[in-house]
Amino acid sequence: MRRLMLSMPALLLAAPAMAADLNVTVQIPQLDVAEYHRPYTAVWIEREDHSVAAQLAVWYAQKESKEGAGTKWLPELRQWWRRGGRELQLPIDGVSGATRPAGDQKLSFHDGKAPLGPLPAGKYELVVEAAREVGGREVVRVPFTWPASAPQQLAAKGSSELGAVKLDLAP
Repeated sequence: MRRLMLSMPALLLAAPAMAADLNVTVQIPQLDVAEYHRPYTAVWIEREDHSVAAQLAVWYAQKESKEGAGTKWLPELRQWWRRGGRELQLPIDGVSGATRPAGDQKLSFHDGKAPLGPLPAGKYELVVEAAREVGGREVVRVPFTWPASAPQQLAAKGSSELGAVKLDLAP
């Protein structure tokens, strides 16, 4: 039986490149209020100059109702709207979705694949904004550096409309 011997540099060249992962968990709290509506929520990544690097998710009422079309209330997500939401053609495949119930909502993204795309190395902020009819509005920011050189778990916590926002980075 013959063995195939490769030198260490040849092994490194033969190994496939691993894509970086970005996993987000957004906690939508259960609020004890008389009139509860699921929040409209936007999740995006900002560069250091606050321009949008990637639109990751926007959750809103997708169907016409007695309260009007879902997009009518998207300007209530004020920061998201000003930073690029108003320029988008909705719905966006892979980004738009229905409002989410209370609980942990998980999102996973891979470097080079939509909607994250090829995110250049640098400093960024994950931004999550939620606004609720007959409720409040809140923005949570999680700063991070991309790509991560080692696995990282970062988090921030909202105080009313959002609970914990967790960001897990894997090289």
